[in-house]
Amino acid sequence: MKISREVKTGVLVLLAVTLIILGYNYLKGNNLLDNNRIFYAVYDNVEGLNPASDVTLNGQAVGKVLKIDLHNGTRSNLVTFNITRDFEFSKSTVAKIYGGSILGGKSVGLEINYDDPVKAQDGDTLNAAMEGGIMELVNETITPLQNQLSSAVIHADSLMQSLNKLLDDDTRGELKGTIANLNSISRDFRNISQQTNTLLAENKARLEATFDNLDNTTANFSKLSDSLSQVQVVGLSKDLKRLVNDFEVITTDLKSGKGSVGKLLQDEQLYVNLERTAKQMELLLEDFRLQPKRYVHFSLFGKKNKQYISSKDSIR
Repeated sequence: MKISREVKTGVLVLLAVTLIILGYNYLKGNNLLDNNRIFYAVYDNVEGLNPASDVTLNGQAVGKVLKIDLHNGTRSNLVTFNITRDFEFSKSTVAKIYGGSILGGKSVGLEINYDDPVKAQDGDTLNAAMEGGIMELVNETITPLQNQLSSAVIHADSLMQSLNKLLDDDTRGELKGTIANLNSISRDFRNISQQTNTLLAENKARLEATFDNLDNTTANFSKLSDSLSQVQVVGLSKDLKRLVNDFEVITTDLKSGKGSVGKLLQDEQLYVNLERTAKQMELLLEDFRLQPKRYVHFSLFGKKNKQYISSKDSIR
């Protein structure tokens, strides 16, 4: 049987249209040859999610976003996506938009609730959630930093104003004077240091001799200490003890009246006689002072002695 050219052309056109349709749906992420399951999720803002974005589970692509439409004329967005892998998950699974870069490119990640026994069926609407992307993280980081920077700028401006008020003309003059005085003091210290160095250099020999003398003195003290350490302290202690004992014996004898000194201390009559003798000697000396002629006689012609006349100053 011979096939006409028209039939061949029609078959080729049909195959071409089929391939175009399959290719278009494949590029959109919808493979017509697979057993796809369709699911939905409603978001207030998709923030850069595009059709043909991946649907992932634990980082693996398990489907594609098919289309994004307005949800029943509201401001919400209805995202339609398919699951190309053959696995079951709970109906309470969350479809979370995550990731993306500064230029976009977000994906939908499935967070399965394994405790829910109710399985999701084809055509169900899953719970929707949104995870902060790079821009959100940047905004969350930059906003507090911006606030802190603004506060720092305000404080710096206040500080500068306070410094301007503080550093008036008089204060500036005083600061300049203080700095000048500090410079002068620094120069003086430098001069003193130079003079000290010069003095030390000039008297280096004397200082060395002084230190040598100190060394000799220290050595002499060391020798003296050695000599003192060699003194027989025990013998000296015995001699001192013997001397103390002798002194105690002498003291005991004096108290008991032994010996001349003991009798003198203990014999009251001897003390009275000595006191009386001393009194008489005092009277004799006094009389000799007042009447020397009574005791000394010298005459070339043998004159008679005059009668003794008692003086008013004599001691009775």
